[in-house]
Amino acid sequence: MPTIDAIRDDLPFLIDLRRDLHAHPELGFEEERTSAIVADILEEAGVTVHRGLAKTGVVGSLQVGEGNGAIGLRADMDALAMPEKADRPYKSTINGKMHACGHDGHTVLLLGAARHLARTRKFSGTVHFIFQPAEEGRGGAKRMVDEGFFRQFPCDAVFGLHNMPGLAVDEMAVVAGPQLASSDSWRVTFKGIGTHGAKPHLGRDPVTAAGQFITSLQTIVGRVVDPLQPAVVSACSVQAGDPEALNVIPDIVDIGGTARAYTPQVRDQLEEEIGRLARGVAMAYGVEADYDFQRRIPPVVNNASAAEVALDAARDVCGSVRTQFPPSTAGDDFAFFSGEVPGAYVWLGNGPAKDGALHHNTRYDFNDEAIITGASFWARLVERRLPA
Repeated sequence: MPTIDAIRDDLPFLIDLRRDLHAHPELGFEEERTSAIVADILEEAGVTVHRGLAKTGVVGSLQVGEGNGAIGLRADMDALAMPEKADRPYKSTINGKMHACGHDGHTVLLLGAARHLARTRKFSGTVHFIFQPAEEGRGGAKRMVDEGFFRQFPCDAVFGLHNMPGLAVDEMAVVAGPQLASSDSWRVTFKGIGTHGAKPHLGRDPVTAAGQFITSLQTIVGRVVDPLQPAVVSACSVQAGDPEALNVIPDIVDIGGTARAYTPQVRDQLEEEIGRLARGVAMAYGVEADYDFQRRIPPVVNNASAAEVALDAARDVCGSVRTQFPPSTAGDDFAFFSGEVPGAYVWLGNGPAKDGALHHNTRYDFNDEAIITGASFWARLVERRLPA
């Protein structure tokens, strides 16, 4: 069964809407304009709308027939705090803000499916259209769950979708098991005794300790974690001293970074081992180490049954569906939804990465040619999971 002709007829509206959202990006928990547009379109389609969950979140509910089943479909709405450098007619109108990950497209895909399902009503049960704020590191999904999403909108399963440059616009990837890694942050502060750079013996040098720590950090993945279990530990920030005082050994060095894993066991291991290494290096160099590990986003792991339903829907509308596709070490807080009920997270092709513009690149753009595939997928998924 190919893409849905009625959604194809809706494409001019959906493309104009996507480009309007692209030109007016809003950061997490600031999506006032975006959420108002979403809510208005849902209400015009006859979908019951709940506003204000997680401040700017919108949930549209559509109940059809006598079916008892209920599912949630998630689209993220927020943009990134970065400039748009490509020159296009619908370029961001707000300096320093850009839809560089395709959330403008994700929003429109789900709206297109909601409009279609509200017209055709060829399912039986309840579908909740989840328009989530603040996916980009600000905790929107967790806040929606904490504020009672599942109490207000019970779901038997939840589904998420993300565009993927490099896959064709009529191509999808649906795979059971790990899809995205956990995304956690860590900080280590080495505290020594500052002194003259020419007289290091009179102090305790935290810079040398920090250097040893950073050099040894990769031994956690290389020599402690099971080599069959993927993991990433990266130091991403180092702050020490004053570049205008190159004869002063500072008192303090602050280091921060990220840790990624696909299983709870490896996630626990990374937290423990980064701290163990920091304390060991500090002891060896006679300095102190303060350590903090912040758990931000769990891994996204697709439930086998939910993934099978998504796979069948993708096969209905796509020219090609990949059932083998490597997981990403990026994170997505969709994990807070799929951690409560069975879930599946799928990949939709975004076409070639033009000018090398992948996600979070200043030249990235969602490919409007993917709208018909993505919106048709959402509609077919509802019809398959909640058959009339």
